[in-house]
Amino acid sequence: MKGGGNLFERMRAWLPLLPPLLLLAGTYWLNQQVQPIPAKSDSGQRHDIDYSVHNLSTVTMDENGQARHLMTTEKMWHYPDDDTTHLQSPRMVSLRSDRAPMVIWADTGKLSSHGEEVFLYNNVKVIRLDNGEQAAMEFSTDYLHVLPDKDQADTDQPVTLVTSHDTIHAVGMTLDNKARLVNLLSKVRATHEPVQK
Repeated sequence: MKGGGNLFERMRAWLPLLPPLLLLAGTYWLNQQVQPIPAKSDSGQRHDIDYSVHNLSTVTMDENGQARHLMTTEKMWHYPDDDTTHLQSPRMVSLRSDRAPMVIWADTGKLSSHGEEVFLYNNVKVIRLDNGEQAAMEFSTDYLHVLPDKDQADTDQPVTLVTSHDTIHAVGMTLDNKARLVNLLSKVRATHEPVQK
């Protein structure tokens, strides 16, 4: 009976704490009930096309109203979730009067958000035409980064350069049509065919 009395005494000592503990538990439960529902992540946004254009041709003019470069593509489409614009069979032509015309085409491409950069993929060809001062050159690669306003292009992928008498293979290239410079960056191998007399 003595042990039972001790238990009763202990329960009586804890009895004054029971209402605050119940109040605390009720407050916690109520707080959990009124928590806002977490917002859904934007990662669930669908990757859907918001517009597409077929057989598009664009011309960019200089400050004097002269055609500076033009671009055509069989199809252009845009995804709003990542703001990417894609191109099917793009063709680009640089038409500046002070330098050799340059023609670029590829199987596919992508534009930067404001269109100042063009990324071309798969069967990329660049032809810098003969303008009387520079001989024609043809470049082939699978990736090309183009800055149309600067008349520049570059790649970090394997590239082949063909002229009337040379075939040159390399990895990586920078092309500045305004400065008339081509830099082949690494692993350069050349084959030269002498001029037939």
